[in-house]
Amino acid sequence: MRQLYLAATGQNRGKTTTALGLVDGFRRRGLHTGFIKPVGQRTVIDDGEPADEDAVLMRSIFDLPESYAVMSPVHIPRGFTKAYIAGQVVEDLGGRIRDAQRQFADHDVLLIEGTGHAGVGAVIGLSNAVVAGMLGAPAVIVSEGGVGRPIDEIVLNAAHFAAHGVRVAGAIVNKVRIAEQPGIEDTLRRGLERHGIPLLGVLPYRPILSNPTLGMILEGVRGRVEHRIRLLPDAGIRLGGDLEVLLDQVAQVRELPALRLLAGETEFGRERGTIAAPLGQPVGLRCRRGGGGLSQSSPPSAARSGGSSRPRIPSGAPW
Repeated sequence: MRQLYLAATGQNRGKTTTALGLVDGFRRRGLHTGFIKPVGQRTVIDDGEPADEDAVLMRSIFDLPESYAVMSPVHIPRGFTKAYIAGQVVEDLGGRIRDAQRQFADHDVLLIEGTGHAGVGAVIGLSNAVVAGMLGAPAVIVSEGGVGRPIDEIVLNAAHFAAHGVRVAGAIVNKVRIAEQPGIEDTLRRGLERHGIPLLGVLPYRPILSNPTLGMILEGVRGRVEHRIRLLPDAGIRLGGDLEVLLDQVAQVRELPALRLLAGETEFGRERGTIAAPLGQPVGLRCRRGGGGLSQSSPPSAARSGGSSRPRIPSGAPW
């Protein structure tokens, strides 16, 4: 079984987006692919079982057969860290992770998704670098766009992995403004090569993936949507009571010069907001409630990092 440990240089770098693309790519190539999140920090309950939210996401999207006890062997609920430091956690957490890894022995590929940067988890003795070394998996580091910052962060994290005997197979840089920075991919490649780290691919920046969904807005402002939506009368779109069906119909329209979605009657406390956007462009939303702001430039924390397609990884990837 071949393994790959997917780490990042920090939060919201696009690691889970990259993991989705990699699992999909492996499966499309006919590889029996497994997924594990050894240490999770965001625990949810699904079908009565606690698991990290990324394990729940992967299982639901790819219909993976393994149980959450295998896909998410260690998850950190509230208060766990203090209990660990106080000596109240006596279970062999590393042993639980190794037992879960053995359940994938018959797979072709196992993708192991870390949590944050290389040092995250050190407080309970299970940093990404420690876990990758324990499982014998090479690491791929995901960073975000720029030039100096991603190279600096990747090199820093690679040094921590190396200190624990983990080989860094390469790096993927996410949210890269390729059109605005001609030659940026080659610059990143040459910059990382100076430190012996291959650039495996880049993911282009897609603003729409940083925009909040209507559901995120409703959750953030504790609002409600009244489905009083009107579209251009010649659009050929039937009005219905279900917002999602309506939006699906809108997405199929190609000839509208402008789409005026009057979702006005979305109430934010005493205020009302209107959404309007040209067809094919992301909807940038800005609302205020109690002095707070919400826009593309300051998306809610629930929004994941951008990235749209699978990273362009050479066929001879070194893992």
